[in-house]
Amino acid sequence: MNLLARYLAGQVLAASGFMLLALLVLFAFFDVVQELGNLRAGYGFGQATIVVLLNVPGHLYEILPVAALIGTLFALARLVGNSEYAVMRVSGLSNWRVAAYFGVIGVWLALLVLLLGEYVAPWSDQAAQRYKLSATRSVVAQQFRSGLWVKDGSTFINVREVMPDNTLRGIEIYGFDQEGRLDWIRAAEIATWRGDKTWQLQTVVETRFSADGIRAQRSANLAWRSVLTPEILSVLLVAPEKMSARALWRYIAHLKANGQKASRYELALWSKFISPFVIPIMMLIAMPFAIQSPRARGTSVKVFFGILAGLGFHLLSRLFGHLGLLNDWPAFVVSALPLLIFLGIALAGIRWVDRR
Repeated sequence: MNLLARYLAGQVLAASGFMLLALLVLFAFFDVVQELGNLRAGYGFGQATIVVLLNVPGHLYEILPVAALIGTLFALARLVGNSEYAVMRVSGLSNWRVAAYFGVIGVWLALLVLLLGEYVAPWSDQAAQRYKLSATRSVVAQQFRSGLWVKDGSTFINVREVMPDNTLRGIEIYGFDQEGRLDWIRAAEIATWRGDKTWQLQTVVETRFSADGIRAQRSANLAWRSVLTPEILSVLLVAPEKMSARALWRYIAHLKANGQKASRYELALWSKFISPFVIPIMMLIAMPFAIQSPRARGTSVKVFFGILAGLGFHLLSRLFGHLGLLNDWPAFVVSALPLLIFLGIALAGIRWVDRR
């Protein structure tokens, strides 16, 4: 990378970093205001601060594309306003070469976001939820009045309460034979995770149904193997979009193995891989709006519309996501189409600016 490329990269990264810090502070302030409304006995300001700090990596993952867009807009607008960009153009730097530099910078940032979204943000979001639930002595899930229901092959699992430490309370397991008739029921007060797809049931009552009658058996402890794991239960803590790709992949496999619909989770999985690459596209979209003559009027208005164009991408992505779920469109197409549309708009805008 030559001197001009390093200078451009430094200017854009510095402006993007400043915008990222400002947006993080803004989002943290909103989180603090929200948590203040949830203060209660056992959950004070100190605990709320920990929850807010644990939410920071998740916000970083979400707002980095917007920060890259705004940072690129302001950095380029400043270079144009100081006539530095004109000097670069005279020295032989073309708009397409600048676009290539931004593309490379954006791809590196996208790879960083991929790592952040896979290893840091999911863990911190779940940790924040677990800590808050533990501090407020709440349960993770009671999706229905009868509790949480999960299908595992020929068995149906009902859990009254899922605790923050993955302890299950009030478990009932219904086993069916090949003809779909109820074969046995296993009820336990508590289940603790032992690893290797195994739970330890405590205070168990197992009831079996046969032609000879009904037989009940009690036991203090019983090992129970199931595909229901803490990773699958983690979907109750955070939205699919905030889960790691590995957790999404396993949960999708679980849903498909049990004949359940997995469209929303498939869309979240593809978006996990595709959405970080919106960063280079945001940087390219900034170019047509920021590259103006220093004497041109309305530059601030055009910068404002550049920001709106970037935010429009997120609205379009959400729209396609909802339409895709309603119409069962392929998850890859729903995730990639807005990206391709805005890439075409960005390249067309750069071409228009280059011909002026």
